[in-house]
Amino acid sequence: MAFPEIEKGTGGNSVRIKRQLSEQAIAQASDGRWAETAETNRKILEMGPDAEAENRLAKAYWELGELGEAREHYQIALALDPTNRIAERNIERLRVLMSEAGEKTVAAEKADKAPVAIFVEETGKTGFAMLTDLAAPRTLAHVNPGDAVELLPEGNRLHAVANGTRIGIVEPRVAARLLKLLADGNKYSAGITSLGDRDVRIVIREIFQDPRNYGKVSFPTAARSTDLRPYTKGTLLREEELMEEDLEEDEEDEEIEDLDRVLPAQVTGDEAFEEETDELEEP
Repeated sequence: MAFPEIEKGTGGNSVRIKRQLSEQAIAQASDGRWAETAETNRKILEMGPDAEAENRLAKAYWELGELGEAREHYQIALALDPTNRIAERNIERLRVLMSEAGEKTVAAEKADKAPVAIFVEETGKTGFAMLTDLAAPRTLAHVNPGDAVELLPEGNRLHAVANGTRIGIVEPRVAARLLKLLADGNKYSAGITSLGDRDVRIVIREIFQDPRNYGKVSFPTAARSTDLRPYTKGTLLREEELMEEDLEEDEEDEEIEDLDRVLPAQVTGDEAFEEETDELEEP
């Protein structure tokens, strides 16, 4: 797509072209076309400073294995917007990764995304867990919020796998109950909600209850009226630098607005996972 008006850089044309380029960059990133994403965001930056375009360009470089370039553009984004949490968090992630892998690594494969529905809280069917025994930073480098997670039982452990690679083990307090329910036929879907340089947090949702588990709740917790809320487009994709702020106003969209608000740090209390000797407690 040609944009001859870019050279003019004035008037309404400039605003319109920038919006078109932003939408194009988002679509390219969603399709995993990272080289094209980088080029489109560079065109946007030719029109002037833009923290969101810097974030997207950094993300594209990261996915292409250009870690040094990615960190440089996140730093520019943070300089343009000192409150930019995406840039700040990813600068730290890259610092840890680059200490092990250097400034370049292999390009990432396209990741599977978790269904948006699992990120919507539902009492008894949705729970949250931290992962332990994490994979190396090099492996976690290409894991992002929104990525799908497969849960694989093995003995008394529940492994978390993303993009075909084990990324950690579900914390014991959550795994103990789920392992029993999985053994009796329940099925679960999971996705990454947040991660830092040394921590990964996931959401787990019951998607099938075996008749043998009738009356057994996957995630016992006190019911609250705030457990079910509508959400709109935003941070889930912004975490991957794929969204523009003006898209957040679309209340008809079914994606997540702000994972930090949608998924509170502690929803399922420790008391819900006390060891049970015989049968799971019924609600």
